[in-house]
Amino acid sequence: MNNRRTERGAFFPPFWKTDSHYVVVEFSKKISLAQPEEIEIAVEGRYNVKLNGKLQFGMPQRMTLPAGEHSLNIKVYNTTTPPALFVKGKTIHTDNSWNVTFEDKEWIDESGKASDTSATTYMAAGSWNFNDIHTPPSQFKLEVEPMEAVAVESLPGGELIDFGRETFGFIRLQGLSGEGVITIYYGESKEEALDTEYGETLDKLAVSGNQITDLSLNKSYPLDGDFTLESSKAYRYIYITKDAGVKQDKVSMLYEYLPEAYRGSFRSSDEELNRIWEIGAYTMHLTTREFFIDGIKRDRWVWSGDAIQSYLMNYYLFFDSESVKRTIWLLRGKDPVTSHSNTIMDYTFYWFLSIYDYYLYSGDIDFVKQIYPRMQTMMEYVLGRTNVNGMVEGLTGDWVFVDWADGYLDKKGELSFEQVLFCKSLETMALCAQLAEEDQDQVTYQKLAADLRAKLLPAFWNETKQALVHNRIGGEQSESVTRYANMFAVFFNYLTSEQQQQIRESVLLNDDILKITTPYMRFYELEALCVMGEQTAVMKEIKDYWGGMLHEGATSFWEKYNPDESGREHLAMYGRPYGKSLCHAWGASPIYLLGKYYLGVRPVKEGYKEFSVTPVLGGLEWMEGKVPTPGGDIKVYMDQHTIKVKATEGTGYVNFTSGSNPTVNRGEVEHLSGTNYRVWLEGGEELVIGYES
Repeated sequence: MNNRRTERGAFFPPFWKTDSHYVVVEFSKKISLAQPEEIEIAVEGRYNVKLNGKLQFGMPQRMTLPAGEHSLNIKVYNTTTPPALFVKGKTIHTDNSWNVTFEDKEWIDESGKASDTSATTYMAAGSWNFNDIHTPPSQFKLEVEPMEAVAVESLPGGELIDFGRETFGFIRLQGLSGEGVITIYYGESKEEALDTEYGETLDKLAVSGNQITDLSLNKSYPLDGDFTLESSKAYRYIYITKDAGVKQDKVSMLYEYLPEAYRGSFRSSDEELNRIWEIGAYTMHLTTREFFIDGIKRDRWVWSGDAIQSYLMNYYLFFDSESVKRTIWLLRGKDPVTSHSNTIMDYTFYWFLSIYDYYLYSGDIDFVKQIYPRMQTMMEYVLGRTNVNGMVEGLTGDWVFVDWADGYLDKKGELSFEQVLFCKSLETMALCAQLAEEDQDQVTYQKLAADLRAKLLPAFWNETKQALVHNRIGGEQSESVTRYANMFAVFFNYLTSEQQQQIRESVLLNDDILKITTPYMRFYELEALCVMGEQTAVMKEIKDYWGGMLHEGATSFWEKYNPDESGREHLAMYGRPYGKSLCHAWGASPIYLLGKYYLGVRPVKEGYKEFSVTPVLGGLEWMEGKVPTPGGDIKVYMDQHTIKVKATEGTGYVNFTSGSNPTVNRGEVEHLSGTNYRVWLEGGEELVIGYES
């Protein structure tokens, strides 16, 4: 996935370490049979089979297992694709109840400690929905469906084709024949497609009789009149030029996508906001592929900072747990750890945070237990790079990113932003250690987190500025204040109520502080304001910022948007005229904000065993929506006098404010203080509240 990016026809791989699969894997299962059972075996690779320790002849595709207690071991070797196993019988089949080892020869005793005795370390096998012996994992492909262009314009040099909106897929050339070269220039904008010198992506094909050659791949194919390119790309427009000897009748495409059910929804009295939600959902779907990627044109890579936001948006739209787990595993890679995730310090911390987030939303404790050893070794790497103050700062090989900023952003010394993320990561390690039943680790990480948290305010809080300063060099605070550490400290609850309000005025609502122009960090800035009850102000920001992209003609949300720019300036980034991604995962953040802070739905206990619903109109006349949970959903409706909530699973409180005594159709209203009330809701019931706004 990470190696599909091209830039003007050239292969463009990621610049961080890429891990391959283990080439020898052994799968094992304990079996108890009341009667004999025949099993069917299919494998990707060469393999052998042991039944009760006895090696069987050849590579059997069918076996009959006698009644009784058995150990079945199948060892698979494959250097090309990951070793994979499919077993099907009446009661025996492959699933995640099988154990697996990659033959690391690490021997442990019953206590889990290293020993010179006993057996190889095992973990649970990974499995998904490959339930047909004829569809092996290595042949997995995304779905495709035909799509026609909405407009074709003949120009002096070629043909400009418009598919109507940002999309992703394979170009199909129909009625292709002749001799010569045909060139396809792709564009997320019309300007990019027509700029044959600086457009980011293109393909060149050589047609000769009954053969066509993709010149970027150096691969030839038979030509029978129609040809579909092997590589899928992102575009709205394509511009096709061809030599005089080449003929071609029609151009269409195969739209490529991961099938997802839109389990979340949102509608309101504001049609522009509804459109923002819809475009956000489409943006999210385009960037949800084999993994959660950043942009569909550039980079098409899996970045940890982009991914953690995709996970959160996913919980309010698809609730696709498998894509979350796949992406977390990919970002981690193998031991030993030799660099930060994507080489970026802050992205390593997001990786830690994403794991407990996943547990809280899904309740999947098995995943935490399985990945915990990788969390340990990743944190060992981080702790090995701290300074004498127990803080992190950029070392050789580290990229301290924070954000793309329209202005100078100092990244030297101890950044308060990085320490806040580091502290939260240590707290996350303690929580996950507890889930993994690693008691001593839990104590260790709790102490490390507490020690670092005790240093944060003395090191970075500036009473005069009423904010956390941006960084500290040689123990001395800088004069700079930025939004990043301050807003994270707010929603991590690292500050007193008084300090939060000081930050609200001195930083978050202060136009003199360096403005954020990426949806990436606008995501967190608006979340911090929502935590402080500023939904009405945030609604204006959503409409101004994301609505601004719509007014510029966006059909998906961008990597970056600066309202002060105009025309072609909106397309440029990284010093390139079309370097900006116009479909970027982090651009879809209204999905998360509207679900969590307007519909107000969030898990309190893992997997929505207990939930909280705190709906806030934020200036809307009415809103309604649905938030998916692991086994159901929570539906919310709110207008200026009525709240309706129904959950298909779990229990929890519905929180609201009312200017007079509220009425309910069931349960009892609990008066908390002032105008604040709550009502307990059981899953399966609909709660109707009458209130005064």
